[in-house]
Amino acid sequence: MLSERRLEVLRAIVQDYVGTEEPVGSKALTERHKLGVSPATVRNDMAALEDEGFIAQPHTSAGRIPTDKGYRLFVDKLAGVKPLSAPERRAIQNFLDGAVDLDDVVGRTVRLLAQLTRQVAVVQYPSLTRSTVRHVELLALAPARLMLVVITDTGRVEQRHVDCPAPFGEASLADLRARLNSRVAGRRFSDVPQLVQDLPESFDRDDQGTVATVLATLLETLVEESEERLMIGGTANLTRFGHDFPLVIRPVLEALEEQVVLLKLLGEAKDPGMTVRIGHENVHEGLNSTSVVSVGYGSGGEAVAKLGVVGPTRMDYPGTMGAVRAVARYVGQILAES
Repeated sequence: MLSERRLEVLRAIVQDYVGTEEPVGSKALTERHKLGVSPATVRNDMAALEDEGFIAQPHTSAGRIPTDKGYRLFVDKLAGVKPLSAPERRAIQNFLDGAVDLDDVVGRTVRLLAQLTRQVAVVQYPSLTRSTVRHVELLALAPARLMLVVITDTGRVEQRHVDCPAPFGEASLADLRARLNSRVAGRRFSDVPQLVQDLPESFDRDDQGTVATVLATLLETLVEESEERLMIGGTANLTRFGHDFPLVIRPVLEALEEQVVLLKLLGEAKDPGMTVRIGHENVHEGLNSTSVVSVGYGSGGEAVAKLGVVGPTRMDYPGTMGAVRAVARYVGQILAES
């Protein structure tokens, strides 16, 4: 374990390097920070930190920079994240409150995160498998053609056309709509197949074929939409950090184009807590020079998806974590009110 003083020296090195982009020397540290010890002691502490792999010398200059291991300890020992100012919080609320539907909420969230953190923002759409059915609507388009509309608690709306095996009357349609909602409204999508499996048997023989067709379409919708979707924005922000990527920026950009990679990066939505992956903790080779900060969002205290940012390891971790957490909270409030 590092002594509290050496931890303080590491914190100072991280803060200075993130702020100045320049390797940090012992003289600059003692001038900028009230460490309460002599420059010689700071030099000894820096030598010990280097021996233990927390900082490194990038070239023959006197300065040192944090390693992935150093950033990891810095993040693990953070006393708290940097709260947003009142004007920033108001701006977030006003911007997100203007959203008209779920696509707009996700699009605005991506733009907002990218602007606030000046990194690449990634937002996963709420997953149907973790969502709840708010309402199922059935509309007659023709005597033997219906429209099925599924509305989720997160504001997702799924529409499907249903071609029925026989004409379906208005009374039967109203009956099916009522019975379907009584079984599935307020229930998890993952529970729906079991809840409706015996529904056709409770209808007249003439209507059973149509009821079974409607249910088959409903279940197909759940299967199709179990594939995760996400939106990404702010990739141009990476060009500001050209010197932070040791080789070239292309591997990072290529990795960001792969949806599977991004979903793995964000992690499981059922794990709603804040996750920070630093440098080589990211399994994908193209992202070894980046850090990923992600957190779950959702309504009613349950995460339905993740959002986060990707940037260089030389990141303002307290500020980025504070912004990601605040945006996730506001998005959750909007979903709860939608």
